[in-house]
Amino acid sequence: MHKFKATINIIGINPYVFVPLEILKAIFQQADKEKGPIPICGKINNKPYTQTLVKYKSEWRLYINTTMLKNSPQMIGETIELTVKFDPSDRTVKTHPKLLNALKENPEAEKVFQELTPSLKKEIIRYISFLKTEKSIDKNIDRAINFLLGKESFIGRKGLKS
Repeated sequence: MHKFKATINIIGINPYVFVPLEILKAIFQQADKEKGPIPICGKINNKPYTQTLVKYKSEWRLYINTTMLKNSPQMIGETIELTVKFDPSDRTVKTHPKLLNALKENPEAEKVFQELTPSLKKEIIRYISFLKTEKSIDKNIDRAINFLLGKESFIGRKGLKS
C-alpha cells in the first residue's frame, strides 16, 4: 500500500488527483502494464474505495467521485490523504441471465449487442446487473433490446439502429 497526500483538481465536472510518479511506476509493475485502465483500491481520509486509474490527456488521474469522498466536487484545492495499491481482484460483472435470454430470443438485437464497443457492452451489462427488483430488471431489459433495435433511448443514449 502506498500512502501520499494530493490536492483535488477538477477537469470538466470530474474531481481528481495526480498519483506521484514513483507510486505509478510501482503500480504499473504490479499490474504488469502501463496502458489502459488499471484497477486500484485504497483509502481516502481512512475510508476504503475501489477505483480505476485512467490516462487522460497524457496524464494518469485518480478520479474522486462522491462515493469515495462526500462533497468532492466542492473540495477543489483541498489536500487529502490517500493510500493506493494495485487491485488484482476480478471485477467482471456477469451478464444477467434474463438479458442473455432476451438477446437469444432476438437475434437482431444480439447481433447489434455483439458489435458494440466493449465499454458500451459493459455499461449495459452493469446497469442491468445492479438493478434491485425483478420488475425493474424486466422493464430495463425490454428497454435495452429496444435501444439495440433503435426504437428507444437507454442509459442516456439514443437508440442505435436507424
